[in-house]
Amino acid sequence: MSTEQPPPGPGDGPEKGPFPADEPGLPKAPPPGDTYGANPYGDARGAVDPLAGMPPLAPLGRRLVARIVDALIVGIPVTLLLWPLMGDWNYDGNGGNGGYGQQTIVLLVYFVYEGLMLSARGQTLGKMLMRVRVGMLDNGAVPRGAPAWMRAAVYSLPQLVPCVGFLFWVVNALFCTWDKPYRQCLHDKAAKTVVVSAA
Repeated sequence: MSTEQPPPGPGDGPEKGPFPADEPGLPKAPPPGDTYGANPYGDARGAVDPLAGMPPLAPLGRRLVARIVDALIVGIPVTLLLWPLMGDWNYDGNGGNGGYGQQTIVLLVYFVYEGLMLSARGQTLGKMLMRVRVGMLDNGAVPRGAPAWMRAAVYSLPQLVPCVGFLFWVVNALFCTWDKPYRQCLHDKAAKTVVVSAA
């Protein structure tokens, strides 16, 4: 009597599913129901997209308009409040210092405004108006606490450094135009967030 086993048929053995079970050097398939695998950017073997089930990425135009609205919401009132306190700084010989001081206060207020709003609901007033929101890349949740403040800090605070800060801000703001696949700016990458459309 022969003890040889017949060769495995289709669907038998370790090759079940989209990934070979124990092939060396290859990632294992995520467990059933695990939408967010270890590699958040996916891979060539079909790792699950961490944005699966989330709303689509927000259009860049709406993100830009949301930023402009927020800049006006913060910048106009703060500038008007500071105007009497700063004096006529254009003519007193210290125009640059007065302007830098005013810009510093506006940036700090913007930092606090964005950190509080994102931590509370994932949206600033501009983002609410444009129907976009910020979510955590791994699960889409509101970036409460440290991620919200990290995102706000990387966006606002580098601008306090003369010259270099402005260059960083330009690169940061434009980064989402070439970033793939999630159109993240540098402040999104630092906080591990993504901007998506909101209902």
